[in-house]
Parts: sequence; structure tokens; C-alpha cells
Amino acid sequence: MSLAGPGDLSARIYRQLHEAIVEGRLGPGERLPPTRELAAHLAVSRNTVAAAYDRLTAEGFLVGRVGAGTFVCANPPARPRPRTTGEAADLRVRPEWQAAAETLGEADAVGCSSVPLGPGVVGRGARRVRDRPEFDFRLGVPDVRLFPMAAWRRLVARELRELDPADAGYGDPAGHAGLRAAIARHVGLSRSVLVGADDVVVTQGAQQALDLVGRVLVSPGDRVAVEEPGYPPARALFAALGARVVGVPVDAEGLVVSAIPPSARVVYTTPSHQFPLGMPMSLERRGALLAWARAHRAVVVEDDYDSEFRFSDRPLEPLHSLDGGRRVLYVGSFAKTMVPMLRLGFLVVPAPMRAAVRAAKRLTDRQGDPVAQGALTAFLSDGLFARHLRRANREYAARHERVVTVLRRDFAGRLDVVRSSAGLHLAATVRGPVDVDALVGRAAEAGVAVENLGAYHAVGAGEPGLALGYGAVELDRIEPGLRRLAECWP
Repeated sequence: MSLAGPGDLSARIYRQLHEAIVEGRLGPGERLPPTRELAAHLAVSRNTVAAAYDRLTAEGFLVGRVGAGTFVCANPPARPRPRTTGEAADLRVRPEWQAAAETLGEADAVGCSSVPLGPGVVGRGARRVRDRPEFDFRLGVPDVRLFPMAAWRRLVARELRELDPADAGYGDPAGHAGLRAAIARHVGLSRSVLVGADDVVVTQGAQQALDLVGRVLVSPGDRVAVEEPGYPPARALFAALGARVVGVPVDAEGLVVSAIPPSARVVYTTPSHQFPLGMPMSLERRGALLAWARAHRAVVVEDDYDSEFRFSDRPLEPLHSLDGGRRVLYVGSFAKTMVPMLRLGFLVVPAPMRAAVRAAKRLTDRQGDPVAQGALTAFLSDGLFARHLRRANREYAARHERVVTVLRRDFAGRLDVVRSSAGLHLAATVRGPVDVDALVGRAAEAGVAVENLGAYHAVGAGEPGLALGYGAVELDRIEPGLRRLAECWP
């Protein structure tokens, strides 16, 4: 008998005997050594062994017979049988959620308004990233080193230090009142989205905002139109809520409005920086989409994805501004502009929907983290966010330009870069008969993480291409990384 393992000596003896009985190594009716004998053998006190015997006796595994000793019960409690497939089938989940699990896989999906964990990221409580690709061109990964973490720590510490115990109870499901006002000011100044604090609901990222929209607007069987190619988690979310999700093609001007099914109740779009192709929706196309929504009494969900990072061209008016907020719900996130782990985003809601959305927020998670929300209020109000954004924008603009320059110079005849002037990634279509999956695999083996553009199509592979993010790769690493990618070309 080994006494290695957790717990005190009595617990270890108990565990060893328990396992021997349930596994059949000590059979029914078999006699155990006297407590004094086993204690001497293990070099422990007799009371230590007696405590283990008493516990096993109380649980029905042993029986003591006066004058004869201690024996294994004739019918010891049975070990719980492993669940079989048939038994597990009784625990049925809705097929929509099973499909969502298969679509997204075990890791978080990459791309719009979310950040991939990736195979090498350590779990909860981790201090560093393991096995990170040597050249990381994955989508949706911002450079967290640009974020002023020291300033953020000070703001969080101040919130905790000044927290009044009387305010430590439940708060407003819509979020910190000061933060909602600060967000309203921020989107008003930066994106001409003219709203008040009451129109804003603070969420745990853009994904929760979409979930709230789906909960209050989408009934099972309703049609929801999404871009094709597009953001997989949005598509999977609406499908999991029972919607019939329909992909609508995009072209050089964005979502093809004429292809939206007339019966669609909700249209989800990323007009500022189409995900994953990268082009903005033209002003003419924006007007057509809003006219379609009015004619069909539908709702448009505007995910203003990557609107903060724009390197040329004047940003076009958001759909929300053009519509006056009547049929457009505006979704924003601080995942890439700050740090993804903070899980802070927001939803701008038309007045007729406020009560329902707040009720849905209350029922799903009651409220967000008031300390983080208070810190973000100060971060926005004190000008720290604007200062950080200016610095990050300069850095990402330089990276964007470097990627485009190298691709056009070194991949001429191999790739055609899709026009894009914003965001943290760009797309490029492949010329010639190239197995993109195989290319991505060879690149991964060579330490270069890139993505197959076809992975963002729900139906078919679409035009073959690559998607390359530059948020996680430093400026001076871009050219060596793309040179390594070129070496993987067939």
C-alpha cells in the first residue's frame, strides 16, 4: 500500500482500501489485517488506521465481527457505472445549440468583436501565452501591449478604494449610469451617433449585445439575414435561438440589398469594415438597406466593427445616424480598442425596445461588473481612451501599410489584396489553383498563423483567399513573417 497523494495519512489509507474494494482487488468477505498489524507495516499510529477502517465501515464497505476481525462486506456499494451513450441521450439539448457547438468548436471563434483563445493560450489565471505562433497573423487579436495597463490598474484600484458599501448591492441591468452617459458622448463625437444615456445598454462585449437583440426580436422560425461571408458567431447565435439564418452575398459596395429575402425580420451587417473582406458599405448601399428595412418593417443590427481604426478616407455615416435610430440597433465593443478580457461593449437601443432589452439583460446576467464599468467611465471621461486610441491608430496604420506593401511587392501574381482602409486585418484572394487549406497548414508548421478566407463562408468555400491580421504581429516582424509565408507557397 502506498501512502503517496493528497490528504492526511488516514485519508490516504482510506482511499487505497476504498479503491481496492470497488475495483475487486479485495473481494466480498475477505478479511483485512488487524489495525495494529497494518499500522506497524505502514509505520503509522494504530488510531490512524482505525479511523480509515471506521470510515469504510460507516459507508458500508467493511463490517466488523467481534472476536473475528474486519471483513469486506458481502455486498459493498457498487461503483457508479460510466454513463453510456444511451443513458446520456436522455439529456437532450436543443439541436440548435448542438449545431452551435459544432460550428464554433471548443475554442472561441475568431474575428469580428471577439478574440480567439487559440491552441496555445493558457487558461484562467495564466500569466503568459504558451506556444504562440512565431508570426501571428490571426484575425481579431489586438496588441494588448499598446494598452496603458498601469493607468487602468490605478482606475480600478480607485474604484475599489472609494466603493461605498451601501452601493455594493445589485445595480441597474443597463449598466453604470456614468458609463452609459460617457459612451453616449463618445459615439456622438466619434461616430455622429446622437443618443442619450437612456438609449445605451452596457454589455459584456458585442456578442452579448447580439444575444440580447436575438432574445427580444427573434422567434423560432423567423428569418435573419447575415452577410456571406460573414461573422460565424453571429450566424451561430441567431441559429441557436431558432432563427432561419440566410446568407446574403456581399460585393465591392457591401451587402447586396436586392438579395435579402423579403421575409427577413432582422438584418445583421458590418458596414464600417465588412467582416472578413474589409470593404466599407457604400453610401448608396446604406441608403438602399435602410429603405428596404422601412419597406419590409425589418430591423437592422449595425455592428460598427473596427470603426475606431481608420487609416484613410473619411468614415461614412453610420446606418444609425442615417436612420435616426428608428430601425437600427447599434452594437459597439471595447474588445480591440482596449483589452479583450475586460468584456465591455454596448448596445444602442431604440426607445420602443428599451424595456424589453433591459429585462433580457436582467434575466441573463443581472448586471455587469460595476468596478470595471466605473473604471471605464473615468478612462473615457478623463481622455485616456482618446489618447490610447490615437497611439494605437498610428501603430496599426503603419502595420496595415507594411502588410499591403509587402503583399503587392512579393506576392504579385499570387494574391490580390481586397481594398480596405480600416481595422486590424485585411483579405487577399488567391490567384491560380492553390489548395488554401494545405497552404495554411504548411504555414502553421513553419510558425506562421494565417487564416483561410473560405472558413467564413457558411455555404461553399467562396473565392479562395487568405485573411491576415496584423494586430498581434509587430511592425518589424511583418516582412519576415510574410517572407516565411511565401516560402510555403506550392
